[in-house]
Amino acid sequence: MLRRTLYDKLLKWRKSTTRKPLLLQGARQTGKSYLLEHFANSEFANLFLFNFEKNPSLKEIFKSDLDPQRIIRELSLASGKSINPESDVVIFDEIQEAPKAIASLKYFFEEMPELALAGAGSLLGVKLANESFPVGKVDFLHLYPLSFAEFLKAAENELLVETLDRENLQSLPTIAHDKLWLLLKEYFITGGMPQVVEEYLNLRATPIEARKRVRELQRGLLDSYYKDFAKHSGSNNALHIVAVFENIPMQLASSLEGSVNRYKFKDVIPGKKSFTALQRPIEWLVHAGLAIKVKVCNRAELPLEAFCKPNMFKLFVFDVGLLGCLLDLPVEAILNDDYGISKGYVAENFVAQELMTAGSRNIYSWTERNSEIEFMIIENDYIVPLEVKSGMRTQAKSLQQYIRKYSPPRAIILSKRNFTEKTDSCIQYMPLYAAGMTI
Repeated sequence: MLRRTLYDKLLKWRKSTTRKPLLLQGARQTGKSYLLEHFANSEFANLFLFNFEKNPSLKEIFKSDLDPQRIIRELSLASGKSINPESDVVIFDEIQEAPKAIASLKYFFEEMPELALAGAGSLLGVKLANESFPVGKVDFLHLYPLSFAEFLKAAENELLVETLDRENLQSLPTIAHDKLWLLLKEYFITGGMPQVVEEYLNLRATPIEARKRVRELQRGLLDSYYKDFAKHSGSNNALHIVAVFENIPMQLASSLEGSVNRYKFKDVIPGKKSFTALQRPIEWLVHAGLAIKVKVCNRAELPLEAFCKPNMFKLFVFDVGLLGCLLDLPVEAILNDDYGISKGYVAENFVAQELMTAGSRNIYSWTERNSEIEFMIIENDYIVPLEVKSGMRTQAKSLQQYIRKYSPPRAIILSKRNFTEKTDSCIQYMPLYAAGMTI
């Protein structure tokens, strides 16, 4: 079984004295249901699982009122076994299909706090973005594709994981660094979708078959997303969502040098050329967890949000493996480091993905005059600029401009280089595979 970092957060939720109903969000096929079921079976006396997509008739239970006592009685009848709120766990799967079930969470929190109740949904972010929701009555967690650290654990490279955890981020044995870099290239191929990673690792002894299977699975996942667009947004909206989604890698690929350009609205959908015209499909993809939005700031001062404009942002694909599939990027080219300018935006997409997985709710970049920094993170109430390089060359003119203007206590260059730190500068060099450790 793939071990997910989020399991530890689920344990904290389980043991919390102020536990609220939990909503687990995330894109389809990131393993939400599997993780919740494994957790529930391991940590509770009994699991009661109700899937509103597989069994739509369950929605009738929530129609008359939202009284938790009555709902639990009727759910017990539906399952054929009594639910004990003191020791059992109830999971509402595909909860976005039952808006009344989502609304009931408020009353479970207020009137039956002893019950461990969790909901999961693939398009939950979309549903909650369009409806009012009682703030403060629910705990939220988000499951992303496997991070690079989770990929290492899945590949049973425990020693490398321990080495990364143990080192002080200023040095790493060369042999460990080289192995991690090779594994990063494998991760660029698979990405972090659980089914893809598992299948790849099972077939690793036959590399050609493994790589072929990866792309087959990734194409199948993309097809399932396209069906979701039509099912949950209507045929006309779905065409626009598909157009925006497929255009993200095309715009990334248009970055001939330097960092990824901000998103351009022209020529994405025929006849539409403004942010207002594309705003809804873009936000749909972001809320569905299928796109990562990085806001572009024109000043690097807190609060960063004050220096962003709604129509100034970059878009990335939520999984670097699916990005390669969308671009039909040859697997062998990735392994051989022979994919030219693509290396730059693939590296940047990877960093965006790692920052999201590590807990960044909002990701920012910086552009001022002719200078730009790929990412900025906030650490101890100050801004840390992150420059991303895909190879060994680490010249960073924009970063020097940034340092001269803003004098940050710390700046990071992510590249192919091992961990190093200059004593006469605020710049710290970290390998690209450590992007998730910057937060």
